[in-house]
This record gives sequence, C-alpha cells and structure tokens, in this order.
Amino acid sequence: MTYLTPRIALVGDRSPAVRSHARIPGLLDALAEHDRLVLDAYWIPTENAGEPGALDGFDAIWLLPGSPYRSEAGALAAVRTARERGIPFLGTCAGFQHAVLEYARDVCGLTDAVHAEEHPDREQQVIAPLSCSLVGHEGAVTVTPGSLAERVLGTTRTQERYHCAYGLNAAYLDRLRAHGLRFSGADESGEVRILELSDQDHPFFLASLFQPELSGDGTRAHAMIRALAGAAVAHADTAWSVTA
Repeated sequence: MTYLTPRIALVGDRSPAVRSHARIPGLLDALAEHDRLVLDAYWIPTENAGEPGALDGFDAIWLLPGSPYRSEAGALAAVRTARERGIPFLGTCAGFQHAVLEYARDVCGLTDAVHAEEHPDREQQVIAPLSCSLVGHEGAVTVTPGSLAERVLGTTRTQERYHCAYGLNAAYLDRLRAHGLRFSGADESGEVRILELSDQDHPFFLASLFQPELSGDGTRAHAMIRALAGAAVAHADTAWSVTA
C-alpha cells in the first residue's frame, strides 16, 4: 500500500520547443490512467537543481533532454544527488550524457572531463560528437541479458528514437567500467546507448542516449518511464515506513 504520493523531480530547462518536454504531461497522465502509478511531479530548472535542499524529499529524479543546459553544474548536481542518496534516477539523452560526465568526474577522478558541446576546445571530452548525428534517428538497441535494462524492457532487443549529436567517447569505456558503471545497451555498431548501476550499488539508476519520451504516440509511457515511476513508489513506501 502506498501512503504518500511519490514526488518526482523533472530536472531540465522546460521549453515548448523541446518535443520530449511537451510529451511529459501526457505521459504522467498515462502512468496514472493505465498503470495506476500516480506521481506528484515538479519541474526544476537546472540553475535551481544545484541549490542546497533543491532536491530534498523527492522519490525519483529524471534528468531530461534539452542540452546545452542553462546550468551544467545543476544538471551534474542532480545526478550526484540521486547517485549518492540512492534516489531512483532516470537520465534520457542529455541526462545520459551528464550521468556519464558526473561519474567520470566524481567517481573515476577525471576532474577535467568535459562535454564537447560545452567545451569544444578542451581535451578530455568524455562526451564527444557522434560520428553520425542521431537527430531524428530511429534504430535498434541490443540489451545485455540479466541487466536492469533487460528486466525493465522485458527484451534483449528494442527499437528506439533519438534526437542527439553527442555520446560517450569510447576511449573512456574501460575507465568507467573499472569504477563500476555498467553499459547494458548498444546499437548495431556496438556504440553504447544504455548505462546503469548494479543493484548492489543503487536501487534504480538507469540512463539512455535515446529518448523514451518519444516512443509511440505518447498515450502510453515507455517501459523505462514506468519502471522509474514504480521505483519512486517503492522509495516513497520505504521512506514512509521509516518515519511512521
């Protein structure tokens, strides 16, 4: 039984020009109508996300598309807050990119790691331009058996939509893996499209370079979004039981 409506932070610089943002209200309605997953959602601009206490009391954090963010520091703070506090986290598109960047800096010790979109002249581009832009692209993703992504999606192969031109620089894969970041989905050329943390490291931490917000006609939530909502419910239940 859920005693409190889970609170979810939608971190991103909301804009009607961003198609995925425009879909969010309908997806939240679909979660309530079709999946009986009711969330109390709050949009938090990136420039506010890094302020003390800005993300306190939330049961999930979703770092949404829309880069370059108005505040890179705020986006990274959202990732770090979710990762360190065990708050269910989903990062999509730019959310995936900044999850990689936060992990590279704060876990792997790559303090000079940058996102090429923000710092095109810097050397340590952990997030770099894709060899071929994925803006408007749709393609197959192969999912690692036994991974969180496979449990969430219920399949080892899925067709997904993108709207991005930056991704993980493969030169840093081994360093990130060695420090515990898991890469559980790849496109047909083997380039990383999904990342996660293990169940031992985090209750729910998942990110995709593709945009699940764009799946279908927007009347049903993608499996990743449903899974985040379910994780938020579990987090709220646990928080209630601890304080009751």
